[in-house]
Amino acid sequence: MKVPLQRGLWLWAGLLMVLLCLLFLPLTPTARGVSVFVVMVAVIAGMVRAGRRPVNVAAQQLAGLPEEPYRLPVVLICGDMAGWPADIPVHQTSQGCWLKVDDSRELCDVVRQLLWLRPAWAVQLAVMVSLRPQQQSRNEALAPWLHELRWQLTRLRRDTQHDIPLLLSSQTAGQYVCESLWQTLLPGEPVQVWQDGRAPCAVTIWAAQDQLGTRLQQQMMLNTQADWFTQNIIPAFTAENPDVPPVLPYAVLLRQTRDMPGAQGASVWQDWLQQRTSITQVTGWYPATADDNAASALPDFLLPLLPKGHGTTPAQRAVRLALTLFTLATVVALCSSGWNNRQLVHHVAFDIQHYYAVAMNNYDRKAKAVETLGQDAGLLNDWSRNGESLRLSLGLYRGERLRLPLLDAIKTYVPPPPPPPAPQTPQIVRFDSMSLFDVGKWQLKSDSTKVLVNALVNIKVKPGWLIVVAGHTDDTGDDKSNQILSLKRAESVRDWMRDTGEVSESCFAVQGYGENRPLKSNDAEAGRAANRRVEISLVPQADACQAASKTASPEQG
Repeated sequence: MKVPLQRGLWLWAGLLMVLLCLLFLPLTPTARGVSVFVVMVAVIAGMVRAGRRPVNVAAQQLAGLPEEPYRLPVVLICGDMAGWPADIPVHQTSQGCWLKVDDSRELCDVVRQLLWLRPAWAVQLAVMVSLRPQQQSRNEALAPWLHELRWQLTRLRRDTQHDIPLLLSSQTAGQYVCESLWQTLLPGEPVQVWQDGRAPCAVTIWAAQDQLGTRLQQQMMLNTQADWFTQNIIPAFTAENPDVPPVLPYAVLLRQTRDMPGAQGASVWQDWLQQRTSITQVTGWYPATADDNAASALPDFLLPLLPKGHGTTPAQRAVRLALTLFTLATVVALCSSGWNNRQLVHHVAFDIQHYYAVAMNNYDRKAKAVETLGQDAGLLNDWSRNGESLRLSLGLYRGERLRLPLLDAIKTYVPPPPPPPAPQTPQIVRFDSMSLFDVGKWQLKSDSTKVLVNALVNIKVKPGWLIVVAGHTDDTGDDKSNQILSLKRAESVRDWMRDTGEVSESCFAVQGYGENRPLKSNDAEAGRAANRRVEISLVPQADACQAASKTASPEQG
């Protein structure tokens, strides 16, 4: 997939994740901020990685690749490939594509570069290991090379997340070969013989079609070749190894031709034949014929059996992946909306249950419980008028069915009774006796009316309140005379208030204390002047002032 498409997909995925974190996922504000930050870091890292090219393989290594979309199998060949059909490393046929890897140690790098250019080809890749035992001098030299190939193939399967098929091929030549052919061993299939341009057939049928017995001799040599391959090559991929898991071959192919360029007399194949047969001359017996062309060295007949690709363009894959991400985000949003609505129902139901569980006479807890219900109702009413929150939407909102039981619970609330009124202290109006009376007298002065009117403006007469008029003197004179004087002065003030305001006499109480309740010390003149006083106060009394027909006050007079 091209870099712009990959970066666009990262941006798309980041946008979807940010929207999920901000609008749908049930996260706290702190967790929401942390999640958005992590998503942004991941998107930036992904975009940087998308623009990074893999290890650069030489340009000629991948020259001539088919253009996308290409859905036929692509086989990478490692090993002995003398007589490659073209000068370029890529050979394309009607059945698929063959790609030669010159150095098997670069197999993973070649595949990484190939998938960077053609990302969709991961599902259609296969690896073929080609061996020509007549070009190998020692079996011991093959072991490290085969172990390296096994490790490379394990890495490929891990990196691509696909079970890349392994094809094992062996090619020999010699005087016993009457005709060039392939013999295949496929899992669950009988051994078959493949000849150029002909349909495959069973080994028994192919051998029986020759009356001279040359095919039988060639089959014997094929059996010997299969024994060498089974005992020396296949175990290198399937034997137990604590470091590398086993790699089972998808198919084993045996190739025989009349002549092979580069074959040598002393080889592992010659040694194997001498141990089991009497044949000593195995190559160069016949010249190459027309049926031994270079193209026949590639088993094209096996390509239809290998996995094929999807044949999609990078843009199509990008659109599919974008739609997949959108679908996944939609599913997550729906699940989050369902969870949020479930939490809303549980929260409101718990508040209602808690409200009913609190006794009505537990005024403080009941008030807090109904306040919580009021907050829930306000939130539901706001969503009802203006639309619910996105985290509760997508057709899963369940708040409407909660409003009625919530309002019913609020209606049952009975407010606590008002607290009893605080006891009122008597209101006291205090007069200096010298401003109202002459010395030793209890008759009001002629100019005392103005003083009384101004001072008694705020004295309100009403049922249930008693107007108490109390007189006080200093300690001059005897106690009895002072007590009589204070009482007479209080009666004079009471009579003026009664007559002026037309207040019933039952509203008054007159008291004379004489010198018994001084405000200050009588040792000084200032103290004696403060003690000579008349005090008027209102005192609550249930049966007071009941005979009055109307409420009157001094200012009305």
